[in-house]
Amino acid sequence: MKVAVVGATGMVGEVMLKVLAERNFPISELLLVASERSVGKKLNYKGEDYTVVGLQTAVDARPDLAIFSAGGGTSLEWAPKFAEVGTTVVDNSSAWRMDPEKKLIVPEINANVLTTDDKIIANPNCSTIQLVMALNPLHKKYQMKRVVVSTYQSVSGTGVKAVEQLENETKGIQGEMAYPYPINRNALPHCDVFLENGYTKEEMKLAREPQKILDDRTFSVSATAVRIPTAGGHSESVNVEFHNDFELNEVRELLSATPGVVVQDNPETNTYPMPIYAHDKDEVFVGRIRRDETQRNTLNMWIVSDNLRKGAATNAVQIAEYLVSHNLIGSEVLS
Repeated sequence: MKVAVVGATGMVGEVMLKVLAERNFPISELLLVASERSVGKKLNYKGEDYTVVGLQTAVDARPDLAIFSAGGGTSLEWAPKFAEVGTTVVDNSSAWRMDPEKKLIVPEINANVLTTDDKIIANPNCSTIQLVMALNPLHKKYQMKRVVVSTYQSVSGTGVKAVEQLENETKGIQGEMAYPYPINRNALPHCDVFLENGYTKEEMKLAREPQKILDDRTFSVSATAVRIPTAGGHSESVNVEFHNDFELNEVRELLSATPGVVVQDNPETNTYPMPIYAHDKDEVFVGRIRRDETQRNTLNMWIVSDNLRKGAATNAVQIAEYLVSHNLIGSEVLS
């Protein structure tokens, strides 16, 4: 299969190549694609050097699959151009997520809605993915009414400049600022841009994307997104009100039986999810599972995942794997 990775020189792009290699994705020809300023650079994949090419060169090559991680503007402009030549696009940006004509996919939950007609497929927001992975089995059983989520998001979710800002501040070096304030020894209740309603764009992604993924608008999500000085891994404090009551042991069993979810929940041994343990892993970790004693049918839990892997690269590759395994992509379809 001819595969293009668009945004290959970025943080998520690098992880994408790592995940494709780890999972032995079937690639007969690989195109590493980036902006004009990166064209000509060399990147290594499975021990072989590849020269970075531009977007038009990649479109002209008519790849079977293009995995995008290059920002919303690039996706809006170029994803349709790839789709026009028969390429299936899996896009990591927010550009297409809430487009009613595009599918928003977490493979463990709703990959079955994909067809050969889906030429641009949206990868959800990193915080949304780990949230719905834990919520989905519980929603099926107890029917969610309202979710309140507060996030504790790593600087890697912002990008290389933010990681460099944290590293510089830790070392006492004055450097370029990705944020309006220092992030070291601080917490910024400011992820993405503020909107007219007072919420940030990140918070509204968390409010809207789960409804689309679960194909259910009968529940609501209220979010507060916070950036904290961790280098990788997003954490979420989640309070879920259900229509139906639950038993905590059954909740743990349901989560433990969910593919891609790992329960780490034993206060007696200080066992609970943390970003340091989620690093470089593809699972979503859930712990601190307890009943909200102030309200009926309400659960508290703590969810952690590597935002660059399951929150971005791994989820995109899993979508591609589903397309391949169900013959929804590739030369057989295109011919």
